[in-house]
Amino acid sequence: MNALSPIPDKFDVRGLAQAVALNTADEGLNLALLPAQWDLLAGYLLPCTLAPGQVLIARGEEDRSVFLVESGSLSVHFEDEKSRIRMALVGSGSVVGEGGFFSHMPRNATVQAAGPCVLWCLTPVRFGELSNRQPTIALPLVMAMAAVLTKRLRNRPRSVAAT
Repeated sequence: MNALSPIPDKFDVRGLAQAVALNTADEGLNLALLPAQWDLLAGYLLPCTLAPGQVLIARGEEDRSVFLVESGSLSVHFEDEKSRIRMALVGSGSVVGEGGFFSHMPRNATVQAAGPCVLWCLTPVRFGELSNRQPTIALPLVMAMAAVLTKRLRNRPRSVAAT
């Protein structure tokens, strides 16, 4: 078994907290946590980076992880037999993958990095641990993700962004 590498300093959760606070768009993750709560939440998240063009989520996958976007933007598109159609662009301070997280269904769209991205991954197992140990963080997080999902589903052209 390989030892886990320590998280580099560049993956400080404060960047995510700032991105969330600055995103006032309709699909922003409206999550107001105290700095100490962000630090606790970071212990349940896995930081990751994507290179431009790298696929994060492929249509049909059964993974239920959800991703909080610290920086960069992600193209969400539906692939058909004719061509790739961009349906949405998800930016910093938002979330992607919430559809599969809540529905337990395969992903309905592909999500690809439009440029370099820094993301924070939350798996269902880690969310279960978070909700058992830190319910005062888990509840606002899940409510914020559900609000984003609801807004995307109500906006028909952008509903595919609910991956």
